[in-house]
Amino acid sequence: MAEHYSSFEPKGTRWLLQRITAAFLVAVLAYHFLMLHFVNHAAEITFAGTQARMSQVGYFLTMVLFLIAGTFHGVNGVYNALVNQGLDGTPKTAVKWLLVVASFVLIAQGFRVAAAMTNLV
Repeated sequence: MAEHYSSFEPKGTRWLLQRITAAFLVAVLAYHFLMLHFVNHAAEITFAGTQARMSQVGYFLTMVLFLIAGTFHGVNGVYNALVNQGLDGTPKTAVKWLLVVASFVLIAQGFRVAAAMTNLV
């Protein structure tokens, strides 16, 4: 029988955050599909409508939280998959910091795009 190994510390903070972000992402994606694919159809989606939605504080905050949660969830998942494949030592440290920097760049750029689509900021 194959040995089961996970780089997640059982019941640790990253383990918990991975599950919380997964639940949040599923809920927001369900809302997105419902509102933007069933309530409003693709032909009805316009930049002006997007700008109007993004100008609502709740919607804007939800999208920014979605960006942060998605970035964390994805990057944390990639990092743990690499560790599970045997990444360790200096390469592990280098990959960790590369992913941390890439995450901050992604979040900063995503926030810039979100802010450009609103009149809130």
